[in-house]
Amino acid sequence: MKITRVTATNLSFEARAAAGGLGGEGAEATCFVAVETDEGITGYGQTGITQTEIVAACVNHVLSHVVVGQNPLDVENIGHLMYWAANPWGQTGYASHAAAAIDVALWDIKGKMFGQPVWRLLGGARNRLPIYITFGAERLDLKGAVDVAKEIVAKGFSRLKMRVGRPGLSRRTTRPAMDDIVSADIARIAAVREAIGPDVGFALDAGNRLDYPNAIRLAKEAEHYNIAFFEEPITQNDPALMAQMRRMCRVPLAAGQNEGLPFRFKQLLVAEAVDYAQPNIAICSGLTSALKVAGMAAAFNVPISNGGGHAPHNAHLQAGVINGTMVESHVGGFGAYEHLYEGLPIVKDGWLELSERPGFGLTPDLERVKAAAGKY
Repeated sequence: MKITRVTATNLSFEARAAAGGLGGEGAEATCFVAVETDEGITGYGQTGITQTEIVAACVNHVLSHVVVGQNPLDVENIGHLMYWAANPWGQTGYASHAAAAIDVALWDIKGKMFGQPVWRLLGGARNRLPIYITFGAERLDLKGAVDVAKEIVAKGFSRLKMRVGRPGLSRRTTRPAMDDIVSADIARIAAVREAIGPDVGFALDAGNRLDYPNAIRLAKEAEHYNIAFFEEPITQNDPALMAQMRRMCRVPLAAGQNEGLPFRFKQLLVAEAVDYAQPNIAICSGLTSALKVAGMAAAFNVPISNGGGHAPHNAHLQAGVINGTMVESHVGGFGAYEHLYEGLPIVKDGWLELSERPGFGLTPDLERVKAAAGKY
């Protein structure tokens, strides 16, 4: 079997957040990749959370040239070729997203060829996973955050995550004072915990937007509210500062959803900086690379978790390996996946169940892909 064609399409379409009046319509973007073979099997991959038009260009004009002609089952060799085509000096960034989308499509082909779901090819540790729902408190006042959290719980979910620290360092020249941002977050955390009760899992996500002093302040205050984990609290996932923070605070730390190469996880693990490693197969150069991270984490007795969404794909990694734990969705559902695919995993009573369908079990609506190409 040989790869005959690799195409990436930058997609955008209207999406709506569905709970608690969280926010109206807006354009959601994703990069959709198709890898075709000479045996008629096509694999599909996807990536996002970045400038997807640049990622699509990287796939189409750089990586496709080294991938076409290869056997799609040779994921290690193809990963090596893509790395050296796009990262000849060890860079991270857009190229990791581009390689991830292609690699996910290769695993989709592998599952279809062998007639098995990817989660079973990876080891088949489980086929059901708890799912947690993320909502964006930075767009809500205190009452709005409480209302959304209560609605999520009322829909049967027993785990949720609230964004904090926003806009934080991303607007350091025009931002509100950091201590004001953290004070508002502390008030929201207290109000949400009171509203949802003591038994609902409740995590926080700063998205790398806090400096060390404010991350420490927020984490120390959050200790009073039984926080499941604090995701990416410090800018740039600084391993030394996160390790120091982990020693000072009782709240477990998680990081890694936006890291593009395994060496960054090595730094976090060696420094003892995380309680959960979060490789995202749509970002971390793909499933082949994320598997290495999962194995590395297992050697340190550290579980992995899904941050950064793309749950219908990431669920296969979390279900396949023994140190997998849970997957993330957002308050509006699976977003782009609900617009583009049939065959999404079943979500019921706060759990996601994977099917026996081969590959990732997703069937794209190619007419919708075509309609959403370069729309915005």
